[in-house]
Amino acid sequence: QVQIVESGGGLVQAGGSLRLSCAGSGSIFTFNEMGWYRQALGNERELVATITRAGNTVYADSVKGRFTISTNNAKDTVYLQMNGLKPEDTAVYYCKIYVRFLAYENEYWGQGTQVTVSW
Repeated sequence: QVQIVESGGGLVQAGGSLRLSCAGSGSIFTFNEMGWYRQALGNERELVATITRAGNTVYADSVKGRFTISTNNAKDTVYLQMNGLKPEDTAVYYCKIYVRFLAYENEYWGQGTQVTVSW
């Protein structure tokens, strides 16, 4: 079972920056992919950015050029650097870790961290 600890959310003015962190532990398998998703009030959860163990990244069009996803050297912590924040970025941000080894695969979600961007 993978334990996930998220941090870094908060309240920021438009144009400001925040950095989210997500640390995973407890798995005997390496993390194949880590990512961030968000869910605004009344909306469905959507992808923000993902990064594979090889370093390949995917970004939502709405955050390209403003957000950067990265991992630490141990590939057990994922970061989301958010610059140029807009009010429409306001949401609960969730970390997801995907694990796959032979026939075993599973995904684990963090508890979510609130990001609020004001005018």
